[in-house]
Amino acid sequence: MPAIAGFLPKSWEEVEQRLGDPVPCETGPMPLSAYQVRASIAVSDIHQAVAFYEGRLGLRPLRAGPSAKIAGGSRVYAAGGGPALNVYQSVTAGKTQATLATWYVDDIDRIVDELTSAGVEFVRYDQYEHDPKGITARAGGGRIAWFQDPDGNTFAIEADV
Repeated sequence: MPAIAGFLPKSWEEVEQRLGDPVPCETGPMPLSAYQVRASIAVSDIHQAVAFYEGRLGLRPLRAGPSAKIAGGSRVYAAGGGPALNVYQSVTAGKTQATLATWYVDDIDRIVDELTSAGVEFVRYDQYEHDPKGITARAGGGRIAWFQDPDGNTFAIEADV
């Protein structure tokens, strides 16, 4: 277990207790918390990305559009009842090792099994002990598993139990 195991909160109530009152913005209220936010994922080949995001992850495209000068070079995918991911073709694809988006699920074993059956491979990091499926304990409780798209963009599946 990482050294930060006791550091991460276990509930939103604990988050609110730790954070206290929000820091006021010097320029006045900034109501971003009232709006949806989406992760934007750069990919090197939109056609390869469509095969992965739709074919392997089972995401439903809401719309396709241009990306810079590439006609049809982007997709907006739905997850959790609304738009969640902007996937677009770019020369900056796969440049970060950080986790770009996380799906919070009720049954991580079932979801990992379904994704594995669809050809998704789960990443195992040397610093963590993973079960045979690639799932590991999450700091603060729960479980997590990571996977990558064809460009090496990292995503996670998490469950509180």
